[in-house]
Formats: sequence, structure tokens, C-alpha cells
Amino acid sequence: MSESKNLKIEIADGVARITFARPKHNVFNIEMMNEFNAMLKELADDNDLKCVVFLGEGRSWCAGVEVGDHKPDMVHDMIATFNRSFELINAIEVPIIAAVHGVCLGGGMEYAIACDIVLAGKSAKFGQPEVKLGFLPPYAAIRLPKLVGPAKAIEVCTTGRIYSADEACSIGFVSQVVDDDKFTEALDKLIGELKTNSPLIIRLNKRAVRQNLGFDFKTSLVQVSDLFLNTLMKTEDTLEGIKSFEEKRSPDWINK
Repeated sequence: MSESKNLKIEIADGVARITFARPKHNVFNIEMMNEFNAMLKELADDNDLKCVVFLGEGRSWCAGVEVGDHKPDMVHDMIATFNRSFELINAIEVPIIAAVHGVCLGGGMEYAIACDIVLAGKSAKFGQPEVKLGFLPPYAAIRLPKLVGPAKAIEVCTTGRIYSADEACSIGFVSQVVDDDKFTEALDKLIGELKTNSPLIIRLNKRAVRQNLGFDFKTSLVQVSDLFLNTLMKTEDTLEGIKSFEEKRSPDWINK
């Protein structure tokens, strides 16, 4: 795995954990984004993964992107590098969990909502305050309407309001909120639920959801049935799942 001075990575038992580690609030700069992108690219090619987790070190998960990197002489490089992160996140075929504690603002919130599951500690804070500095959040402008609808997305982006974890969950861009002292336990439980499954079947389940977004019902039903019959049912792990159920034992996945 690529070397990094601003990130930590651990891969074990099919779970990749990337920890943002740039004091004091894990604000991304272009260097850190490049390191992040290198890690994401390698993870996208790892077919043994069952999930990826993004964590933050210290008091904050991620307080955004360096304001200095938005200056005219750097902004083109910054946006290109930032956009590449989302392309690479989108290329990862297993669930991605944002395990958020503390502050999650600006580009940090954009990284969080790019994930499939956002688990937040009770004291976490979310927001897109860029408008107060004369900016807009480019990825959030695309992603938020799909998660919360256009009206609420406009509210988030134009007010710069800071939302509690409970508010963010009620709006729809946070999946689950847990008490801060139960955060690690809840994350471990979520990861444990994913780890019991076949990496291949996890990928196919995520594909089934994503490939049908935006299609009409009839087209979606044809596509997901084709995936089920002509891909899923031809895997050894699906046949193993059936066999293990009939034999009343745990399945022995081979990821094929």
C-alpha cells in the first residue's frame, strides 16, 4: 500500500480502515488528497475486501479542505484532485462506511456523504459552510439532492447551517446515530455484519442497487433479474449458500 504522512491504513479480515491523521482537524490539502487517491485506487482493485471504513483521528473527523488551496493559482489542481477522490470512491464495489465523530464540515462532509453508510456519534456536527466564504460545495450539489431532495439540499448549501447528528439523520444524509460512548461498539457491530458475507456477493448486492438508479421500474426489474439469473446464480458462493442452509451450517465462502 502507498506510503502516506497524512493518512493511516489498516487492512485485515476483508476490512480496510483509512484514518485521516492530519492535525488538528484533519483538513485536507492537495498533498493529502493525492495520498488518499492513491490508497483508494489500490482498494478499488482488491477483490477480497468486504468493506472500507473512513475514520478521523483526534477531535474531528474532517473539517474540510484548506482554504488556501482555493486560491486562483491552486484551485484548478485542487478541484481536479478533489474530483478524482469521488471517482475513485465510486469505483469501490463494496460498502464504504464513514465513521464520523466530532466536526464534519465542507469537503469533509462531502467525503462523508460520498460513502454508502454514515455512522455518526451523537456529538458529531455536519454542514456545508462554504457559502459564508463565497464558495459552493461541488460534490454536495450533485449528491445531496439524491439523498435529501433538492429543496433540503438548497437549504444545506445556501445557509451554511451546522446540523447536529440527529438533525442530519432526520434529513437523510446520516444513516445511524449512536451515543459517543457506544460509537466503537456500534461500528464493530456494523463491520461484523458485513464480514459474515461473501466478498463477491457483497459486491453484487451493491451493484444491484447502483446499476438501477434512474431507470424506470420495468427496465430496473429486467436488469436486476438478469444480474440475479445470469451472474449471481452462476457463482460458487451462491450455490454454497444454498448448500450450507440445507446442511444447517455456516457457509464456507471462496469469493467465486
